[in-house]
Amino acid sequence: MRSYPFVESHGLIGDLQTAALIADDGTLNWFCAPRFDSPSIFAGLLDINKGGFFRIAPHGVGNVRTKQLYLPKTPILITRFLTPEGVGELIDFMPVVGDVATDCHRIFRLFHVVRGTMRFRIDCQPRFNYGRDPHELQMYTDGAVFRSPTLSITLHRVRHHDQPPQEVEIERDGDGVRAFVTLREGAISGALVETGSTGPPRLIQPPEIHSMYEQTRDFWRNWLGGSCYRGRWREAVERSALTLKLLTYAPTGALIAAPTAGLPEQIGGARNWDYRYAWIRDASWSVTSLLGLGLTEEARRYLQWLNDRICEAAGRETPLHHLYRVDGSTDLDEHALDHLEGYRGSRPVRIGNAAADQLQLDIYGEALGAIHFADAYGLRSSYHAWLNTVKLIDWLCEHWDRPDEGIWETRGGRKDFTFGRLMSWVAVDRAIRLAQRHGAPAEIDLWTTARTRIYRQIMSRGYHPARRAFVQHYDSDVLDAALLTMPNLGFISPDDPMWQSTLRAIDDELVSDSLVYRYNPTASPDGLAGNEGTFSMCTFWYVEALARSGRVYDAMIAFEKMLTYGTHLGLFGEEIAPTGEQLGNFPQAFSHLALINAAITLDHIMDAAPGPCRAPLETLGEPGPLSK
Repeated sequence: MRSYPFVESHGLIGDLQTAALIADDGTLNWFCAPRFDSPSIFAGLLDINKGGFFRIAPHGVGNVRTKQLYLPKTPILITRFLTPEGVGELIDFMPVVGDVATDCHRIFRLFHVVRGTMRFRIDCQPRFNYGRDPHELQMYTDGAVFRSPTLSITLHRVRHHDQPPQEVEIERDGDGVRAFVTLREGAISGALVETGSTGPPRLIQPPEIHSMYEQTRDFWRNWLGGSCYRGRWREAVERSALTLKLLTYAPTGALIAAPTAGLPEQIGGARNWDYRYAWIRDASWSVTSLLGLGLTEEARRYLQWLNDRICEAAGRETPLHHLYRVDGSTDLDEHALDHLEGYRGSRPVRIGNAAADQLQLDIYGEALGAIHFADAYGLRSSYHAWLNTVKLIDWLCEHWDRPDEGIWETRGGRKDFTFGRLMSWVAVDRAIRLAQRHGAPAEIDLWTTARTRIYRQIMSRGYHPARRAFVQHYDSDVLDAALLTMPNLGFISPDDPMWQSTLRAIDDELVSDSLVYRYNPTASPDGLAGNEGTFSMCTFWYVEALARSGRVYDAMIAFEKMLTYGTHLGLFGEEIAPTGEQLGNFPQAFSHLALINAAITLDHIMDAAPGPCRAPLETLGEPGPLSK
């Protein structure tokens, strides 16, 4: 009887148009094609029985230990099987397909024996369209073809002819294929899963295997070679950069929030969303993160996607959608897949995302923040893009004082969220700076008046005198971890007493052993049942806030602790459970963006300190309440 693997046991591979998740037992549990937001072919993460899976693992061997790693500076995944009889390795990768949208995607699954002799079992059980569509299976000497009404996949055999002989048995297993391969030391075999193939299965020859492997390896190493980061946490930062790149849809430059749908924020709960889409917020923050690493060309692609959305928005009643499909469309109707039981019984399993219809005013600040930051790096917007940006800011100056659903996409009704006002201030402020920097046409007087009004309102209504803290929304005393970004955005000095007391309040109420809850759903009903884990992005924001507020030692400890919550491969989901388990869709762009920014900020502040870095750690800031 198969059981659900932990989310954090998976590694991510991809080809810049779609991606797959593979557990450390050799099971491919998630794959959608031909795009990230297409229906699934393998979705064992959402239903262990009905979702479909593709497993390659040793057979008939007891006491199997597994280890998993990435080939350095690549997303080529290596799963090692250690047994008394021998040691085997499974190598998974997807050749990069380029910037032109295609239906053809390939997953190479190569296995070989390092020592001894090992018998492998291969089980390929696809389930098309989230397990809703039937399919036909046609067997061939060199593989099989699975055909559904809308999609087909081909399973090709892989074998090195120049290696010692192998014994192969292949047979039908219901709607799938089962095979057994016995390999001696030095032998290699495998399978290739291909979507969009028109011909029958074929035997994949050694030259093609070597070519695809080397091209994939070299592509990723060359791309990462463009990073200029040489800081203290290089391995974690580079893995985060690779993860962000894997979450990019190359044909449009869109950055998806995560490659999965329906993974819960609470096991058995109902907070199960579809994150396979592109948010303005994520794309904007990615520009800042990647430019901070020196990855200018990648940042340029995200910035172009953002500018395309701004240009499309001109003249609309509500200019920007905050959420798009990878092709830029906005058809995101949300519905539940009632036939799936959900990850470890977490229902409903939702696809689509109803949050697309929400008003989230903070996205304007994130967008203008990215454009302003990129401009300082020489990535200047075109004249046409600037004119549409002006229309955007003109609209915001008229509508910033409206209740909205906020950054956390709550479903408890619109409120006067402080963070939405904060980011509206950022949008107008950065637009003014851009116009003044370049002498570009703009309603500077109108914008300046709006900026002043927003600032004064936040200071008068967003700060709760009794709590001595900035709060989630006006007329409430609830704290919100999104406000940890206030000093980083330049809205308030990190030394300001109002900010220092806010940080202390967050310490006391939202921080647990350096991990940070985004808010207290019990104190601030969000329209949803149940609770959730700590929010990984907020923890990295906390690191930055501590460092900027002079508590550098605390920031270092919090950052190092947070890294221990990452997976064995250095990946982070959306949230972390009290047990340390990864929660939510996985891996999460938010988390990895924030990790990069926290590392860069902490490096910068530590290098600027007079210390050891260059002096005793205790001179970098007094330890704070990190042992709660």
